[in-house]
Amino acid sequence: MAQDIVPIELGLTQGDVVTLWAPRWREEGEEWEAFLGHEEDLYAFPDAAHLAAFVRKTEEHDLTDHPAWHVVPALSVGELSPDDNHQFDLVGVPELVAEEPDTWVIGELADVISIVRSLADVCELEKVHEILDSAEGFALLPQGTLPFTGREGQALWTEISQVVAEKWDEVLDAIDEVVTTPEVDETALKAAQDELAEFEEANAAAAASASEDEDDEDGDEPVGFWGEVGIDPIKIISGAGEYYTLRCYLDDQPVFLGRKGKIDVFTSPRALARFIVEADDNDLAEVSTWGELVTKATGGDLEVEVDPDNVYVLTGLDEDIADGPDAIDPTQLDLVVELLEDTGEWANDDTVKVALNQSERLGWLVSYVLKPDPTRLAPSAPFDDEQVAWRTLVAAFEDRLKVH
Repeated sequence: MAQDIVPIELGLTQGDVVTLWAPRWREEGEEWEAFLGHEEDLYAFPDAAHLAAFVRKTEEHDLTDHPAWHVVPALSVGELSPDDNHQFDLVGVPELVAEEPDTWVIGELADVISIVRSLADVCELEKVHEILDSAEGFALLPQGTLPFTGREGQALWTEISQVVAEKWDEVLDAIDEVVTTPEVDETALKAAQDELAEFEEANAAAAASASEDEDDEDGDEPVGFWGEVGIDPIKIISGAGEYYTLRCYLDDQPVFLGRKGKIDVFTSPRALARFIVEADDNDLAEVSTWGELVTKATGGDLEVEVDPDNVYVLTGLDEDIADGPDAIDPTQLDLVVELLEDTGEWANDDTVKVALNQSERLGWLVSYVLKPDPTRLAPSAPFDDEQVAWRTLVAAFEDRLKVH
């Protein structure tokens, strides 16, 4: 996709439609933002094929002056299909605010309100701004769940819900009034529809292949003792030291060697093996194969071997985050995020999920690195807040380590 011109899907009363959005950019000292449209009309289409047919043949619209527009007409239908991060269900907002304001609800609502404000700015929908400005909570959504905790937070969420219940139809009506679907060249449309069908078939085939590969992997016999018992030794390298411990997954839920949110860790594989002999007061002891582990450790035959995929290096990431996304090793970050998320899930602590939600600055940076997408705006420096948030997560994780 052209840099800073993004295909988006809007869930409106007329159904799901696709269009193009150019997030804010600077040109000749001025800041601009635009959608595909012309004069007072916002152009929207029933699918990416119609959108492709339009941009390949039509030159009279508001995005022709965008510095990256020359790339757009050559894009494939697949590249003009909105991804999951750019699908905004406006008509579903009343159902969304009826839920509890957890991380995911807040994040999704923040994204929808952000695009609605952009539409209001570009299309000069003052009524929409008036409605969104009538409840303080709308402006606080980018801050995540924190403003919506406690009695005052509940009051903010209730106010949002009331405004949506009373006036969201006016927001939808205002947007519906500017949406129009222009005619497209029939020949270009036919070619684009064929391209879309091929794209969807390829996606379906890829999904089926991935499912088969997963089934094949599930059907493979475990290799080695650790594979047979379904428990993995892991190694953690942090500023506090290098430690060994164990983790497994029960029904896809992580379980660590430890109890009550504290992980038992050891400075050597031998120390870990010795601990297993009498370590019956821990969450892993509830795993059906734990006895096999104890038996082998008691006999002195347990060799703790850590697979490279289970080595988590926390050191240096905070400094890389301070330098920005280009300085971060995606593989190292992905592994550490996995460890932090697993630990939070095991300890019933949603702090990590909240901090890494895309509505948070750190979450946006992490998502940008782990799910590269040239259509997304890059996080902007300075990254001091992200570094502080990351260090806070790592410090909380290290506090969970019970060193033996």
